[in-house]
Amino acid sequence: MTRFIIQVYSILLLLLLTQTVSARKTSIKENKPCKRIVLYYHDILFNGTNAANATSAIVANATKLGNFNFGLFAVFDDPMTTDNHLLSPPVARAQGFYFYDMRTTYNAWFAYSLIFNSTKYKGTLNIMGADMMNEETRDLSVVGGTGDFFMTRGIATFRTDTFQGSDYFRLQMDIKLYECY
Repeated sequence: MTRFIIQVYSILLLLLLTQTVSARKTSIKENKPCKRIVLYYHDILFNGTNAANATSAIVANATKLGNFNFGLFAVFDDPMTTDNHLLSPPVARAQGFYFYDMRTTYNAWFAYSLIFNSTKYKGTLNIMGADMMNEETRDLSVVGGTGDFFMTRGIATFRTDTFQGSDYFRLQMDIKLYECY
């Protein structure tokens, strides 16, 4: 009788383990975004002579620790366009800051809001994260929003489109939203 009970418990334990393992094997399906927007971010850094055109300014200079602008802190109010032309009508403004946070390579950390006020979209998207500049593409987190983007979440993929020294750079931003209300 004892042998029979041990066999029953062994079979039940084996069934339980099989169910646990099969439940853990399920793959995560990649979600399709509920909204996708591709925009171009244009940054013109104030250099002392371009006050009429500048859209960003350094508010804390880089330290002497390394050759990669470590510690440099900039604030910006940059135009966002739907194509890569600086003079195209902006559909939003990117307002926030970035700072260089690595001593051994170029790397920046961004935190900003995209402020939309167009016929297509109204509201804000809040974006933050590390911009590892040596990578071809970089993903930053969309952590929320207002208006048409109320409580949204997603990914903003950066790709450097062009840069002209330290005075001007343009990023392509492929914004994919996965939670839309």
